[in-house]
Amino acid sequence: MGSKNKLKRFKENETFHNVIQPTREEVLEDSHKLKGTWNKRFGNNNPVVLELGCGKGEYTVGLAERYPNKNFIGIDIKGARFWRGAKTAIEDGLPNVYFIRTQIELITHIFAINEVAEIWITFPDPQIKYKRTKHRLTNISFLKNYKQILNNNGIVHLKTDSEFMHGYTLGLLHGAGHEVLYANHDVYNQEGAPEEVMNIQTFYENQYLEKNKAITYTRFKIK
Repeated sequence: MGSKNKLKRFKENETFHNVIQPTREEVLEDSHKLKGTWNKRFGNNNPVVLELGCGKGEYTVGLAERYPNKNFIGIDIKGARFWRGAKTAIEDGLPNVYFIRTQIELITHIFAINEVAEIWITFPDPQIKYKRTKHRLTNISFLKNYKQILNNNGIVHLKTDSEFMHGYTLGLLHGAGHEVLYANHDVYNQEGAPEEVMNIQTFYENQYLEKNKAITYTRFKIK
């Protein structure tokens, strides 16, 4: 994507009512008063669901279309990517969608304890090198952050083409005594997968499927 196109999207994001773009300092200082305000912002008490590393926002928008009685928030540091999802949500008149441009490690500054019902992690960078472990979105530190903001029945969904990420996550979950509710290493070739896993696909997921690459899915609770 050219720099001019990126700048255009950044500028357009500023006009979208469903996009929030705080600086890191503003998040840490709570300048935007986001924490604990999400049901008020949406104007209802429906469950709040996050998509972390939402990319173009396909999953955020797709879930919002299927579940109008839930509120969805896509989070990514790359605003030029989720511009597409934010624009689609506005064009389609979806009132239950927000996007936040920020770092995922700051979510405990954006959401209060028990404020979130579900977290979706869709096709994250598996960060295979050992020195990149701290950046894996299912490492111990991130799981602690998720537990802090999830309610007592909160669920995390992981959908990835990476067998490494799938195996790493399952091993960590079992080792720490977390509750694995569902795990499938080739979700499109086995029966019984949830509808929202089968019928919502990201841009990159479509590319993986065209190459006959297996897609894995894990659903779990953090104890």
